[in-house]
Amino acid sequence: MNGMGMGMMLGMGLIFLIVLGLAVVGIVSLARDNESSKRLPAPESPEELLRRRFASGELD
Repeated sequence: MNGMGMGMMLGMGLIFLIVLGLAVVGIVSLARDNESSKRLPAPESPEELLRRRFASGELD
């Protein structure tokens, strides 16, 4: 292989795997951050809903 030898091939393979692993970790990290920012607030309990509606005059 024009003097490169097996060591150079092994080194390039390891570098490729490291770069690929970093790319996967980055994509997963971005996906998790994006997912956590879309969380909705907890829904009102039925009791809280009735209290709010009664206080605003919607219910008699």
